[in-house]
Amino acid sequence: MPESMVRFFLRRVAGAAMIMVIISVVTFVLFYAVPRDPARAFCGKICPPQNLALIRHNLGMDDPLFVQYWHWLAGVFTGRDLPQFGECAAPCLGYSFATREPVFSAILDRLPVTLSVTFGAAVVLLTFGVVTGMIAAWQQGRPLDKIASASSVIGASLQIYFVGPLLVFFAVDTLGLLPRPAYVPITEDPGRWFVHLLIPWLVLSIIFTANYTRMTRSVMIEQLAEDYVRTARAKGMSGRTVFLRFAWRGAMIPIVTIFGVDLATLLGGAIITEQTFTLHGIGELAVRAVQNTDLPMLLGVTLVGAFAIVTLTILVDVLYAVIDPRVRLR
Repeated sequence: MPESMVRFFLRRVAGAAMIMVIISVVTFVLFYAVPRDPARAFCGKICPPQNLALIRHNLGMDDPLFVQYWHWLAGVFTGRDLPQFGECAAPCLGYSFATREPVFSAILDRLPVTLSVTFGAAVVLLTFGVVTGMIAAWQQGRPLDKIASASSVIGASLQIYFVGPLLVFFAVDTLGLLPRPAYVPITEDPGRWFVHLLIPWLVLSIIFTANYTRMTRSVMIEQLAEDYVRTARAKGMSGRTVFLRFAWRGAMIPIVTIFGVDLATLLGGAIITEQTFTLHGIGELAVRAVQNTDLPMLLGVTLVGAFAIVTLTILVDVLYAVIDPRVRLR
């Protein structure tokens, strides 16, 4: 690996670690700005004062805020002993105040659901969005171009919580074309995993597909007007070769940039999708953590989202150098 790339990764990893620390601090502080007492929620509806005080002590909530945060951060790397729960091995993100289960284990159990929904939708939106945009650019000003442009405007106006139940009603309840959305582990039955998640993939990708159609069309039209494309045509290359070999590669950079950001955004969109189709993923954990003022679970879910965004940003920067040799990692 070149030395410049090593330095690039070291700088980005250090920056990513700092970003996640800042996010965890902000989340920790904002949590304590909420008037609801998590110790009382942990204790239950009928909670004598002495029990409440004991729970607050066992949870470490009678310590100063910066001490509580330091104990939590140290537990992520070294583990910690929680009097209310027992030994918590690293990486210790604590125990849920609501369900009493380890936060890290809860996230790992539900991570396959969210990843399946997110990456499946990403494949769908990238395939349909880019292909439709390329067709629209190839047929610029013709009926196919106008149909693709109009469809993208309609798709961008739709919402998950509206399209989801509507698609289930027609495709599942009325026509019986697809089974009701659910999660089946891909290791158990890849076929059932695919068909049961097809509707969530389509619904989650509709809005993003519209954006990629418009963006791909616009970028491809710009690339087709570049000097090097006209030179390739003047040398006798066929229109298809010029379109796929030259214009397409030049259009990849902005598409990869937006896709890296949108892929992380899809994780947020998966929260609404999981709630719409009753899929038990990380989105469900996030919603319950907010409803129950569950700090350990809220911090854990937030850090997972932050890690995804930072990691994808680094990967996008690396892909720049692969797609365009003029880009260098510094």
